[in-house]
Amino acid sequence: MNPIRSFTLNIPEDALVALADRLDRIRWPEEEPVADWSQGTKLAALKELVAYWRIEYDWRRCEARLNDIGQFTTDIDGLSIHFLHKRSSREDAMPLVITHGWPGSVIEFLGVIDELVEPSDPDAMAFHVVAPSLPGYGFSQKPSSTGWGIERIARAWVELMQRLGYDHWVAQGGDWGAAVTTAIGQLAPKGCKAIHLNMPIGQPGPQDMASKDPKVLKAMQALGFYREWDSGYSKEQSTRPQTIGYALVDSPVALAAWILEKIYYWTDNDGSPWDALSMDQVLDDIMLYWLPATGASAARLYWESFAKFGAGTVDIPSGASAFPKEILPAPRAWVERTLTNLVYWNELEKGGHFAAWEQPDLFVRELRACFAKVV
Repeated sequence: MNPIRSFTLNIPEDALVALADRLDRIRWPEEEPVADWSQGTKLAALKELVAYWRIEYDWRRCEARLNDIGQFTTDIDGLSIHFLHKRSSREDAMPLVITHGWPGSVIEFLGVIDELVEPSDPDAMAFHVVAPSLPGYGFSQKPSSTGWGIERIARAWVELMQRLGYDHWVAQGGDWGAAVTTAIGQLAPKGCKAIHLNMPIGQPGPQDMASKDPKVLKAMQALGFYREWDSGYSKEQSTRPQTIGYALVDSPVALAAWILEKIYYWTDNDGSPWDALSMDQVLDDIMLYWLPATGASAARLYWESFAKFGAGTVDIPSGASAFPKEILPAPRAWVERTLTNLVYWNELEKGGHFAAWEQPDLFVRELRACFAKVV
């Protein structure tokens, strides 16, 4: 018997005092000799964030919000899994398991859960929302042995939905959440009716190398930029996660710099990360890495599964929403090679990699439009 346990966050005040002490004793590097972010997180931007973190940021606000939604843990395959779970009052609500990625967390979904669960429009589709923390992320247990890749996580999420009593449900995800959700689709468990991705997964084929299609050209250009300039984090985390883990677990500034760079490059902004997300939103997410010290354990998912990202095909009903500032945009033709039963596709005019976080209203609309086709 593996019971569902209620989980209440109450971080000891000593941990917050210790963080403040570390933020008071930073040894800063010199300013970057370039005017842009091409060498990484800009010193001025990071100093601004850290000053806010030290003086104005209120962790207890975030803690109260998570507790208000409803937090739980349960043991699956020998690992304690943390998850948010909020049920709708609507009898016709569809159960939904929604999965975050890196450098995100369940914080990405704080702006969409209430509307998904209790729609402001009584005629809109409602959901019972389940948002697990990936193993080694947030307040899920850190695996002590290898083998917790995306396929195993997908099986754990199927078990979680069954354990919660949901005999029919849908799944959604972006980033690692897209990989896990794709793996759920490949498993095609009896209860899963459809999946939706906000990071459409697709790879170019030989026929795309000489294509003149503007969407293909844009995707190929983005892939080239990612490989040459934007993938250093993934190369390090997929080959030497333990090495970078020391900095991410020991130094709050290293952790903030590591994450803020991706907030800047992966959001739909006009030159500042704060165009897309507030400092409170970013720090809430950073705290879900700092407080449980998951910098190394989260990075290990890259070591486990980065080479398998997006492999295989999905035959159950699937949908995808393409946001314009996605880091690896995939044209519909590429996506259809993976999602062979694509019942919903939409290209949006704004938004980036963190769709639910950046554009909560559009994200909710996309989920309803997709899943209405299969429910």
